[in-house]
Amino acid sequence: MDIDVQSFAVANLRRRPEAVEVGGFVVGFDPSTTSPYVNYASPLPGATPTGADVSALVRTFRERDLIPRLEFAPNGAPEAEGPLRTAGFTTEAVHAYLVCTPATLSVPESGPTPGTPGTDAEYAAIDAALSEAFGGEFPQSPEGAARLRRIQDGGGEVRFVRAPDGDCAGAATCSAPAVGTSELAGVGTRPAYRGRGVAAAVTAALTSAMFDRGNRSVWLEYGGEGSRRVYERVGFRPAGTRLYLSLTPAAQRATV
Repeated sequence: MDIDVQSFAVANLRRRPEAVEVGGFVVGFDPSTTSPYVNYASPLPGATPTGADVSALVRTFRERDLIPRLEFAPNGAPEAEGPLRTAGFTTEAVHAYLVCTPATLSVPESGPTPGTPGTDAEYAAIDAALSEAFGGEFPQSPEGAARLRRIQDGGGEVRFVRAPDGDCAGAATCSAPAVGTSELAGVGTRPAYRGRGVAAAVTAALTSAMFDRGNRSVWLEYGGEGSRRVYERVGFRPAGTRLYLSLTPAAQRATV
């Protein structure tokens, strides 16, 4: 599964508004934000980058005043980590990922029914709800709402649960398929609506939608044991790890 996940990561970065390929890496940039969680790189599956390749990668970020950063499945590109470490990249995080297949999917028998957004107001409400769900880490903005619409219009899927007052209680997204798989991400529920099955509902709805389109699998990363249990009830199972690396300012200055 590591090769599929890594192949997907590269294909997904190539969909960014600006994609650059340099020295065995693909970098995806979105000029609407400086967020390092949107602007990052990933090695091609099986890549064997040199020190010069890594230096070129760093320059690509420097030219845009962005933090050099990567996300990848290390087992999908095992020769990439060494040159990055030598250049000064350090571990930002290591995340386990889970995979669901049609054979393991378990749709909840009860709970809220998710919908698909269609209006600007609904996309804005989803963006606001996810910002609140993640403690303001991703501030609400017109650009955020536009990115959600691009996911839906670009072959991915967005699902949300409407709150009793008509607002958004919680939501999630799934990227457009590549190599038979998709990444499900951004599962968030506003604090007032947690514990009501919102996360399980949107996760199952998105996963089902992708299987209806012929996906062999859907994968996601989880942020804690509570969320892991929710995903496992829907049918997601442990499959591997993803490594997040970034370059400190001091290391950047030392990299030519």
